[in-house]
Amino acid sequence: MIDIAEPDFEDEQLVMFLQEHLDDLAPTAPVESRHALDLSSLQGPGVRLWVARDSGAVVGTVALAELTVGHEELKSMRTAPARRGEGIASQLLDHALRNARSRGVGRVSLETGSMEFFAPARAFYRKAGFTDCAPFGSYAADPNSVFMTLPL
Repeated sequence: MIDIAEPDFEDEQLVMFLQEHLDDLAPTAPVESRHALDLSSLQGPGVRLWVARDSGAVVGTVALAELTVGHEELKSMRTAPARRGEGIASQLLDHALRNARSRGVGRVSLETGSMEFFAPARAFYRKAGFTDCAPFGSYAADPNSVFMTLPL
């Protein structure tokens, strides 16, 4: 059974999981087109991170970062590679969106890559109701990025 909870940023397993996320993304785009949050940024103001665990093992993460009042960005969405296809990402996304709705957030947006590596992510978000949109927040148009949004 998957348990989703707030993080313990001192947990070495979580620290490694988040670093693996950054390492996976590193070869996909130039530095200026990589927008994943590092460990320090995930602990910043206005950021909420949740960790999915199965029998104590970290199997996924999701975060929301406030952009403006009522508009948040989905960040650090990752499922352990060996566990993909089991519905963990859906559980994490549902958890994050329920939390956003409960706090009166009216829109959640995201940035993901335009490369083939990110095709499964784009399909997942579209299935969840996200639609393509213009760059938001501090983002600028970038051929390496796809921007998506979901009104809540």
